[in-house]
Amino acid sequence: MVRKKIKKIMKINFLLLLITLSIVMMVNQSCSSALYSIEDVKMNKIKSSAQYKEGKFYNALQWEQPSFGEYAGTMWEYLFGGDQRTPSDSLPRQKVDLTKFLDSGNNQLNSTWIGHSSLIINIDGYKILTDPVFEEKVSFFGPSRFNGEIPLDVAQLPEIDVVLISHNHYDHLNKYTIELIHKRVKQFIVPLAVGAELEGWGVPREKIVELDWWDEVIINNEVIVAATPTQHFSGRGLTDRDETLWASFVVKAPNHKIYFSGDSGYFEGFKLIGEKYGPFDITFMECGAYNEKWHHIHMYPEETVQAHIDLNGKILHPIHWGTFNLSLHPWYEPMKRLSEAAEKAGVITATPVVGGTITYENNISSEKWWENILVRNNEAELTKQ
Repeated sequence: MVRKKIKKIMKINFLLLLITLSIVMMVNQSCSSALYSIEDVKMNKIKSSAQYKEGKFYNALQWEQPSFGEYAGTMWEYLFGGDQRTPSDSLPRQKVDLTKFLDSGNNQLNSTWIGHSSLIINIDGYKILTDPVFEEKVSFFGPSRFNGEIPLDVAQLPEIDVVLISHNHYDHLNKYTIELIHKRVKQFIVPLAVGAELEGWGVPREKIVELDWWDEVIINNEVIVAATPTQHFSGRGLTDRDETLWASFVVKAPNHKIYFSGDSGYFEGFKLIGEKYGPFDITFMECGAYNEKWHHIHMYPEETVQAHIDLNGKILHPIHWGTFNLSLHPWYEPMKRLSEAAEKAGVITATPVVGGTITYENNISSEKWWENILVRNNEAELTKQ
């Protein structure tokens, strides 16, 4: 009897969650879209994009969108199913040391992983943030970080040259973070139509550069930032699907070159990007939140390794894993599969803990630290038996 009551309460809460989420996101989107419609110049650039048609952006490869019933079924499985999707122990992390990031030297490349797709990168003295999410939860209803609070004192960040935003999903574009840091950021570089969201959160229009795929912007006459294709989608609610573009980024500085994948399924575009802009010293590549139901928008780990090879990368730094519970696979599986594939292919990987810093050609952390946690968990289970 008690179990039946609990199940009934869970079902009611689940339905209320879907309804509330729909209302909140529709209101949120209606506010941001209004900003965009009043400026013809920006709309003309959007309408001229080869990726844009009748109010939506499109991938080169199309697929059938899931029905509401399929979406609700996946949500149910996500909320009430699965095994080992969150670690039983707290994951290791380091308090961020900004020493290397603050270095103004013009011949260096270092990065610090803040978790998920958030990185702070020093490339030849230029300070760059990628998809900064400096908050414990990605949204009101979203999951919390496995590690709890972020390992970075944001107040200690210096002036930032560039913030790169790959797309407007909540785990990549975070309102709290943008409002927190935008006054110390010189420039935000984002895909088409994402700028309206930033403006709505207080970022001055003159700080925002919106790029279509293959567009480039030059910083200080020496750093090239290019927006490149990905196979993904956008939207912050149930009614704004694909109204803003999604992208990956190439950063070419005087002495180093990097690639930041954003989110993407595996596609031929990686080879095209590699041919045009490669080789890359480091590729920061999505590895996590995949599933056969949405394989077209999130790569399997083996495909992450192949994409790195397609791009002609030297060091593969996996991101988008080990931070939030966003899929149905065990939390450690992405790195288990990626490591095996990388070893077979002879690919060098950088796998720092959250808060850890790597330095190109000097300090590439490749420890399989997740395996130590699994061993401890197994030993604990055996002890209980």
